[in-house]
Amino acid sequence: MEKIAVTLSQNLKAKPEDESKLGFGRVFTDHMFLMNYEEGKGWFNPRVVPYGDFALDPACVVFHYGQAIFEGTKCYRRADGGLQLFRPEENFARMSRSAERMGMPHLDEALALEGLKALIDVDQDWVPHNDGASLYIRPTMISTDVHLGVHASKTYLFFIIMSPSGAYYKEGLKPVGIYVEDEYVRAVRGGTGFTKCAGNYAASIYASEIAEKKGYAQVLWLDGVEQKYVEEVGSMNMMFAYGSKIVTPALNGSILPGITRKSILTLAQQLGFEVEEKKLAMADIFEDIKSGKCTEAFGTGTAAVISPVGELAWGDEKLTINGGEIGPVAQKLYDTLTGIQYGRVADENGWIVKL
Repeated sequence: MEKIAVTLSQNLKAKPEDESKLGFGRVFTDHMFLMNYEEGKGWFNPRVVPYGDFALDPACVVFHYGQAIFEGTKCYRRADGGLQLFRPEENFARMSRSAERMGMPHLDEALALEGLKALIDVDQDWVPHNDGASLYIRPTMISTDVHLGVHASKTYLFFIIMSPSGAYYKEGLKPVGIYVEDEYVRAVRGGTGFTKCAGNYAASIYASEIAEKKGYAQVLWLDGVEQKYVEEVGSMNMMFAYGSKIVTPALNGSILPGITRKSILTLAQQLGFEVEEKKLAMADIFEDIKSGKCTEAFGTGTAAVISPVGELAWGDEKLTINGGEIGPVAQKLYDTLTGIQYGRVADENGWIVKL
């Protein structure tokens, strides 16, 4: 494995004094990790350098044809001060799957993980201390050929930037309102829905703005063919509780295979919940909420871990779920997974990478 070069910044930034006001994705650490790819040469020049701007030609392929993918994970500080990552190898493996679909080179996953460790080692003081806060990590890959023509690039840049982020729920887990989008679609089977490519998120912005104007925090997307089956919510996977049973849409090629989703399903079974993955018609979900069969709804994702849904709006109908409060299933899963991530609960599955 190629040695990672480290160039330290001579202009260190002042770290936030009040971690309760960090927010998300606004402040960035002093350094970043970079490495390059060239067809026939592979990945080369892995390096940690001072955080800064990129100089890219206006004809760079990424600007015109959208070859851009990314990931999201976190570094957590334990009560004893030590640092740890949660399943980072899953993020880099998923990035390689995204890359394949986008006509991009597979990531050197081992080198990327070593690069991340080297970056955190340099910027470890940026990992927040407050309970619930963490260091958000954004690995990204972009095409860098200078050429106007719809063709896969032959050169790429992989980089990792990091941002200290505050607790997602400053005042406890408060359920959010979700708007069901039944006009626009996010993805279709055979497309790029299962990847974390930039275009998927660009395609979701307009509907998200509509939902926000209606007073809702997130959009629940339906399938792109019949527009009747539940797919995912914004940047999260969707789950529904029927008492002690958890039901979630089966992965079908247009749904992102979330790492938090995968972890929650494993933990749920270990905690004694029944788990089922299947096609879920939105009409059936609505009827089950009305009848009381469906007792909870929540999203799962890196940022929030668990995001309880208190209200669901579809067409002219609005339904309140579990009295607008977080339910016991979501609370149990949230407490267990965050406990593992912060080192308060034993990791029985080998998910934690201690630094």
